[in-house]
Amino acid sequence: MARRTSVWLGVLLTAAMLVLAACGGGAPSSSSSEPGSEAVSEGGPQQGQVTLVWGRGGDSVGLDPANVTDGESLKVTTQIFDTLLQFQGDTTNVGPGLATGCEPNQDATEWTCTLREGVKFQDGTPFNAEAVKFNFDRWMNTKNPYRYEGEEFGYYAYMFGGFDDKSVIKSVDVIDDTHVKFTLRNPLAPFLQNLAMAPFAIASPTAIQKWGADFFKNPVGTGPFKFVRWDKDSQIVLERNDDYWGEPAKVDQLVFRVIPDNSERLLELQSGTIQFADGISPSDVPTIKSDPNLQLFLRPANDVGYLAFNVEKAPFNDKKVRQAFNMAIDKKAIVDAFYGDLGEPANTPLPPKMWGHSNLQDYPYDPEQAKQLLQEAHFDFSKTYELWAMSNPRPYFPEPTKIAEAIAQDLSKIGVKVKIVTYDWDTYLAKTENGEHALALMGWIGDNGDPDNFLYVLLDKDNATKGSAGNIAFYRSDPLHELLIKAQQTPDQATRTQLYEQAQQIIHEDAPWVPLVYAEDPVAASAKVQGYVASPLGLEQLNKVSLAK
Repeated sequence: MARRTSVWLGVLLTAAMLVLAACGGGAPSSSSSEPGSEAVSEGGPQQGQVTLVWGRGGDSVGLDPANVTDGESLKVTTQIFDTLLQFQGDTTNVGPGLATGCEPNQDATEWTCTLREGVKFQDGTPFNAEAVKFNFDRWMNTKNPYRYEGEEFGYYAYMFGGFDDKSVIKSVDVIDDTHVKFTLRNPLAPFLQNLAMAPFAIASPTAIQKWGADFFKNPVGTGPFKFVRWDKDSQIVLERNDDYWGEPAKVDQLVFRVIPDNSERLLELQSGTIQFADGISPSDVPTIKSDPNLQLFLRPANDVGYLAFNVEKAPFNDKKVRQAFNMAIDKKAIVDAFYGDLGEPANTPLPPKMWGHSNLQDYPYDPEQAKQLLQEAHFDFSKTYELWAMSNPRPYFPEPTKIAEAIAQDLSKIGVKVKIVTYDWDTYLAKTENGEHALALMGWIGDNGDPDNFLYVLLDKDNATKGSAGNIAFYRSDPLHELLIKAQQTPDQATRTQLYEQAQQIIHEDAPWVPLVYAEDPVAASAKVQGYVASPLGLEQLNKVSLAK
């Protein structure tokens, strides 16, 4: 125990001091009104004001960051809300946010955070320690009076072990207006990284009490942009928060437009009606590179796209069937066809640039061996099985329906018939989290630079809860669970790496997924865009972006 405490102090105090050392900045800089892009229609900015329009493939599910799990929602909430700590630029390094620093006790079971003074929510109410406690109490206590119907707070359970007595956070206590103390039931290695994650942004308690279950449509944070309106399946409009405590936004208005078709989105970018486009087809990258009016950014491959088996449903409760599908799908051909140089076949749930990634030998592409395994499993070849694919492009699946068709073709070569089924994005997420599928394409973009955010969230039995599952395979392994919990509570990264390598070996043998691809995520922008830095987390603070004349 003594050695453990000593190591914790070495690692965690260093992290805390880094946070504190970086807290001197943050003073607002002056802003200027820059003429440039087109105004949005009804409710848009006045003549001479500047609007930045981001084109994307799908709409947000909700705008309460604590109650969503999808990137399209968090992409918007990141502009409206701030977290206690923040990721720095294009890294997963943690620095100050609403807190200027957090310090641990001897065994890292208590963390005291110092809060920034003078910050206000966009509704004019003060940000303080009471507001921090209000938010965490709402997330972690299932009987909290401000936890409304339909609010699952799935991310809280993903990252902090569950709710009530299962929560790693035992209590959050107000010391004074600018100091708040987190008491943990046990040390948690990625605690600071978790505090910096977008879902744990601090919302206005007053607004939550005012709007109740409709807060997700009326978000109020402390961020650089304020919510204006949401035209469902069309656009979300934000405007600059002129009272922002940090670097003020360089544009007057920020709009997220839904343009489902990849080609149409690129055409709008080329015509100048939008300034950003993500969900770009890799095949369009050469076109973007050759256009002097455009520029290309690549988010590092901090993701995984996969095919999840629902292991609660026959025949996918049989390991041999799952292993056979792993051998039947030609990952390299899929990557070559749909990703070009922007993807590589996946062998584990952890992307290669994430520490802890294992170079274990993947299942070979071997249709004959796959057929043999299915015969041994007494697989019913007479049935047709549903293969679910999302309707909108995702960074890990730029063309999900076509990728599903390629998988179906591979499976047909071993005599397996599948029918492709799709739903709109929010319905798709709700149904898969509820376990209604048998086979489903899904993916994950890392949130905090720690393997725990992949392996525990996506494959631990704690997160196989119907209705809010991060583990949509509903795979439950006690040996895996023991390894992942031990890794959470272990401070030494080398030891954690060994634990995660063992965990990936168990996952490989049990095969609850077919890991398919690690993909770089292309983002195209107008050549007028300045100050944009692509983040491996897929979430950028757009207050730092401006438009040249």
